[in-house]
Amino acid sequence: MRVLYVSSELYPLVKAGGLGDVSAALPPALRRVGVDARLFLPGLPAFREGLEDQEPVVSLGAAFGAFEVTVYRGRVPETGVPAYLLDAPELYDRPGGPYVDSEGEEWHDNPRRFALFGWAAARFADGDWRPDVIHAHDWHAGLAPAWLAAQPGWRPPSVFTVHNLAYQGLVPAQRYHELGLPGYFFSVEGLEFHNMASFMKAGLYYADQITTVSPTYAAEIQHPEQGFGLHGLLATRADDLTGILNGVDYAVWDPATDQQLPVAYSVDELAPKAEAKSALQREMGLAVAPDCPLFGVVSRLNEHKGLDLALAAIPDLVAAGAQFVILGSGDPELEAGCQRCAAAYPDEVAFFRGYDEGLAHRVFGGADSLLVPSRTEPCGLTQLYALRYGTLPLVRRVGGLADTVVDASPTALADGTATGFVFGPATVEAFREAAERAIAVYRDPGSWRPMQQRAMTRDFGWEQSAAIYRDMYQRLAPQA
Repeated sequence: MRVLYVSSELYPLVKAGGLGDVSAALPPALRRVGVDARLFLPGLPAFREGLEDQEPVVSLGAAFGAFEVTVYRGRVPETGVPAYLLDAPELYDRPGGPYVDSEGEEWHDNPRRFALFGWAAARFADGDWRPDVIHAHDWHAGLAPAWLAAQPGWRPPSVFTVHNLAYQGLVPAQRYHELGLPGYFFSVEGLEFHNMASFMKAGLYYADQITTVSPTYAAEIQHPEQGFGLHGLLATRADDLTGILNGVDYAVWDPATDQQLPVAYSVDELAPKAEAKSALQREMGLAVAPDCPLFGVVSRLNEHKGLDLALAAIPDLVAAGAQFVILGSGDPELEAGCQRCAAAYPDEVAFFRGYDEGLAHRVFGGADSLLVPSRTEPCGLTQLYALRYGTLPLVRRVGGLADTVVDASPTALADGTATGFVFGPATVEAFREAAERAIAVYRDPGSWRPMQQRAMTRDFGWEQSAAIYRDMYQRLAPQA
């Protein structure tokens, strides 16, 4: 079974969100369960510099404003996964991120950049190696299923995975011609979405199978509240829609082997976690207070992540004896709110604006609880990391958070299944109540320590999910 895995991100070379982590971990897991999975990546500078053993294999000529489009074959460092790199310097060889420039503005030619990406993925072959299935990820690869549908004759079936429906890759109608697709594809029965062309809708409409990154999210996006205007289409495709939970690469995320932590610890040797906590407090300028529950945040700061709920509750929770470490960036108002809290409570609240991979690991290792109060959360990876680090997640009952964290209700505490704290309504009151419950349990070591140990033994490794994907590929291409 040969699968071309089409993604614009790959940790640690290019990462704008969870897609980068998934793309780093899922293809190796697929290969371990017998799938010949190979990555297909845009020719971003970090990929050109980071992939090993590169050699040109296919020339595609001039296309989409690029004078010469060449596909290189290489390998991903560490894992050795084969990776194809779509080189088009006019479109990809530039500073900044994969989607935005150094000022945070979207690249003006993103429609052509990612139209080329989908077009090339749909027609790609490397000699005798031709994909049996093309697996495209998020809006950046959404045109791959559309280009497959535009091809006459036989074509490989496609899978389209939605990592976050909120980001749709919208293109004004007057720029539709830049995508190169047939004119009749711009219709309600196609890419058209409120007089725009939607890369996301292309994937949802034309793919043979749709997946999302958690079972609950697969159900949620079929309804208006989280369907972002595409719920009707998704509901009509419910038989082709599956929620498959993301996993964790425990070779990267494990406190027993994590070189980013000041000290190693494990489920059988938890005592050193206290040293990781005091080191984090010192690093972030907080009072070194072993008895204060320390809440961590590693998140983009935007409305969907619900951090406004936490900021509104911080004064009351500081008064209750809590501390906070916040790592993230995003909405200027939320950033300003974090800065105000840190200034008002310098011994209790620390804010690091931006993202630092090492600090993220130290927050997972040193905090007592991780806050993920999201309004929407397709899967979430941070709560999965936190579970392995014994950093009990405090989450909203939504998407993958609902699928992975068991609330510390009296019943769950009694029967030994609780792994975190869950609240329902997206209100400050509901969040505060959950945080106060977390503080109360933290002060009862007889309850907190067993919860930590239970959380650390939950297995969210990629092997189970990889096997589900393998079975899906085999149903789509049974002769492969």
